[in-house]
Amino acid sequence: MKKIYYEKVGRRYVPVAEYDNDFLDSFTKGNHLVMCYPGGTSRRFNIDPNYAAMIAAGRVAEDAICQAISKASELRPQKNPITPGQKKAWEKLAKEFGDELATLQIDSARDIAEAGLKAMQAEADKLMQHAGVRQAYEQFLLVCRLTQSDLERK
Repeated sequence: MKKIYYEKVGRRYVPVAEYDNDFLDSFTKGNHLVMCYPGGTSRRFNIDPNYAAMIAAGRVAEDAICQAISKASELRPQKNPITPGQKKAWEKLAKEFGDELATLQIDSARDIAEAGLKAMQAEADKLMQHAGVRQAYEQFLLVCRLTQSDLERK
């Protein structure tokens, strides 16, 4: 919603300010970080993602990601539930071709990617169960916060 604010100057009203919530909530092309906290939000624009950490996490979780993508990309009947006749025909087809070939539907690329990301998160959660990993991560976050507050003061 766009609003224009006017001020009376003499006998006329002249525009003095403009507010556009669509403009205020928009983002430019790039990577951005939005933080929400009690009493407000902050935005950092054009943040460089930590590609090294993402690649390292991906390498650690590679097998789990592959398994999740494989499972998410399995074909299956599109209609649920299927009729008794369809079920009988399906079972015959599965018997003739084998279970791995008797499927008919696949998830979208987005669903498959999300399965991979969930697998990566699950692997990270497993690592975070170790006290040493948690402590190292907390120290990393502390250094990041200290660096950030130091940069904000400049």
